[in-house]
Amino acid sequence: MISKSTIDQVYETARLEEVIGDFVQLKKAGSNFKGLSPFSDERSPSFMVSPVKQIWKDFSSGKGGNVVAFLMEHEHFTYPEAIKYLAKKYNIEIEETEQSNEQKEQQNKRESLYLVSEFASKYFQETLHNTDPGKAIGLSYFKERGFTTETIKKFSLGYSLDQWSAFTDHALKKGYNLEFLEETGLTIVKENKQFDRFKGRVMFPIQSMSGRVLGFGGRILTNDKKAAKYLNSPESDIYHKSKVLYGIFHAKQSIAKEDNCYLVEGYTDVIQFYQTGIKNVVSSSGTALTSDQIRLINRLTKNITVLFDGDAAGMRASLRGIDLILEQGMNVKVCTFPEGEDPDSFAKSNTLEELSLYLEQNAKDFIQFKASVLYESAKNDPIKKAETIRDIVNSIAKIPDRIKTEIYIQECARIMDISEEVLFSTLAQLTKKEQVEASKQTQTSQKAFDVIKHQQPVKKVDVQYELERKIIEILLLYGNRTEDFEDLVLKENDKGQLELEPVIQQAKVFEKIFLDLQEDEMEFLNPQFKAIYYSIIDALNQNPDFKIESLINTIDPILASEITSILMEDERYALADWERNNIFPKSKIDTVAQLVSETILTLRCFLIDQKVTQFQQNTLQNKTEVNKDILEEVKDYSGLKMLLSRKLNRAL
Repeated sequence: MISKSTIDQVYETARLEEVIGDFVQLKKAGSNFKGLSPFSDERSPSFMVSPVKQIWKDFSSGKGGNVVAFLMEHEHFTYPEAIKYLAKKYNIEIEETEQSNEQKEQQNKRESLYLVSEFASKYFQETLHNTDPGKAIGLSYFKERGFTTETIKKFSLGYSLDQWSAFTDHALKKGYNLEFLEETGLTIVKENKQFDRFKGRVMFPIQSMSGRVLGFGGRILTNDKKAAKYLNSPESDIYHKSKVLYGIFHAKQSIAKEDNCYLVEGYTDVIQFYQTGIKNVVSSSGTALTSDQIRLINRLTKNITVLFDGDAAGMRASLRGIDLILEQGMNVKVCTFPEGEDPDSFAKSNTLEELSLYLEQNAKDFIQFKASVLYESAKNDPIKKAETIRDIVNSIAKIPDRIKTEIYIQECARIMDISEEVLFSTLAQLTKKEQVEASKQTQTSQKAFDVIKHQQPVKKVDVQYELERKIIEILLLYGNRTEDFEDLVLKENDKGQLELEPVIQQAKVFEKIFLDLQEDEMEFLNPQFKAIYYSIIDALNQNPDFKIESLINTIDPILASEITSILMEDERYALADWERNNIFPKSKIDTVAQLVSETILTLRCFLIDQKVTQFQQNTLQNKTEVNKDILEEVKDYSGLKMLLSRKLNRAL
């Protein structure tokens, strides 16, 4: 168990915007930050971070919470893991008690896989640096590749002994479960025998964006033609190769800072670039580029520069990846290296200045690159040239931005020496074909939707729920503010009629709401709102300097999530950036007293309606004559509602 003092120190020290900034590219939006949702595929920002309140809200998925909640959602950390991650980030010493055997057994399967992978990574590093075969074979290989000791340690590179079960035997001896060794793919089990998957290979740990070890890549060092040169961990609960980029953990901050990501093919390409000084580089680890991998980069930058070696066949195969990047609305450049060179060898033989200058001068826009690659094989064949042009237009059609589309069409017309009209006509045909296909799918979906639509009645607005939620919102945002409230006191005039007479009095917002609800004996029906209400009232009564973020950090996670949703509801309108369009909405803070009064009065009117409806139902159920006393009560309630409605300036 982590001590309470450590947890309190973590919450006090951690800055939400800094932590989330390691995973999502954030941009200033007034007093807040906004960015693309890390939980869904989107092109317009709906992710909001409030440094003042130290909470975040993702309006596309509905998720939200504090800094720990983000790490638990995004990185699938347990609560203790999230605290430990933050403690490590901010150099906070962790005080904790030793876990019992029972607690260890309760660790879920996913956590066990992480623990096994982390253990394996440390074992392979130890083997590389502290054993004779590791130093003679593995370390020598890395040194030959030009990697420094600092770089080798930075990327946690290792070595697996050329023995059938050296790692497996050691792991079992240390108490790790064979089931999880097999699940991670580190151990292969066959007919009561087990042996190491990565026997005799140098090891490249594959890390998540937060630095957790997900799997491994292993390179064989012998000339065994039957064995694969590179071998990756199989798919598991924690490792999905189509959703992982090698080097993303070390590159994420540089990618966001430089607003560009270099995409290469291999592990050593990433490491050599990083060592040379270009740190915003990742690799798809030898697999074909996927949409999930592109979305991972899209969270950090809109710009990708794809780096290819001089192999023409490989370049043509990689053109499909460029189309995927364009579909995500990202900007793509392509850079190729001289024949016989790849990113690894070129970075190794050049200084940082030379490498940076080469990339700057040779990075072409995707259309120029695609045209040059395809045109070379088609320039003397009119039919192939036509196919090449259609291929390029097909790529342009995938770009969601219409302005970019038009500019690229003009560029294609210039490079391929063809009229813009023909290209726009071809583009229109392709777009129309896609629209027809999409329309067919929509019609099919619409038929299914129509069936559901007729089956489901329209859901009515729950007025009391909305009013209770509004009261919680006011308490969270303005509970500790002092305001001048105009109270309404019922008085009898000269004609014996009741009138509401205004009286001004100063009070704290939370005191005003509490007293008004007490006076009318109004109770919250929603159990979550009721729990939050009394938590806030108690906290404000006990501590005048109470801060909402401290409540979020200590309250039940379900209630904390509800509080976050309420607090960030107003912030979503900041995503629209109204001021940019010269629209300046009035701040709620200028009308807090009015907001409180109107909400309480509206709730009173609603409860009066409920009371009158209850009288009506009771009378109908009893099938008796209408009691004179009931009529008098209904009349009094109706009169009171009329007075409240006048105050609210509402017609009845």
